[in-house]
Amino acid sequence: MNNTSFILNDIKEYLIFVSQVKNLSKNTTSAYERDLKKLAKFIDDLNLSNYSEINNEICSAWIGNLYSQDNNPRSIQRHLSSAKGFFRFLKKNNLIESSPFELVSAPKSPSNLPEVLSPEDVEQLLNFKPSNLIEIRDMAIVELMYSSGLRVSETVNINMGDFEEDMTFLRVLGKGAKTRIVPLGRFAVTAINNWIIEREKIVTKSEALFLNSKGARLSIRSVQLRLKKMATKQGLPPIHPHMLRHSFATHMLE
Repeated sequence: MNNTSFILNDIKEYLIFVSQVKNLSKNTTSAYERDLKKLAKFIDDLNLSNYSEINNEICSAWIGNLYSQDNNPRSIQRHLSSAKGFFRFLKKNNLIESSPFELVSAPKSPSNLPEVLSPEDVEQLLNFKPSNLIEIRDMAIVELMYSSGLRVSETVNINMGDFEEDMTFLRVLGKGAKTRIVPLGRFAVTAINNWIIEREKIVTKSEALFLNSKGARLSIRSVQLRLKKMATKQGLPPIHPHMLRHSFATHMLE
């Protein structure tokens, strides 16, 4: 019997979960499958037979193995994200007591280059399903920043009156107090309209589009923290607002 039969069966169950319950796309699910099968092969080569034999050292060794095969830091981060998501699934279903991947980290991307999300990462992030007022707001922020390439400072400064032509375009006050007109994608428009409905439930005199729970304009720091939380909830490494802007530009060129 294959040593990894115990993990391969659970991988199949996990892929069904992310595909049918989390409703992730076929491309994202396939990426998870590729990453996790590499992990299963690595475990097979070590002749491990159950989850209790998989510890932090083995997880770190797998990351080192990926690095030795010339995977770039971004690819290794994705592999680690796939593994962490899988082991969270195992823990939630009481198949393990704790995840050996919890404290394992991947090598950082070079800091001298703008960090760009892959199309699969963006798709995974935008598959987020809001469950409350604040998350509906967060979804609108992410859709807007990605579809229009806005800086986080420009995003928090948007007012309700800055939309033009039935929300087809948006007036943005950028660096040097210069105003520019940017187009809005249809997914961004839908997300913003969903937020505006929720926004009316907040008592406020502010003209700001994006508010905190107290009715005040949302701060840059709040957007940074909420985006990190949203990414983590989607099984992704922490994401910074500037990554959405760089990803917008890169994906437009592609």
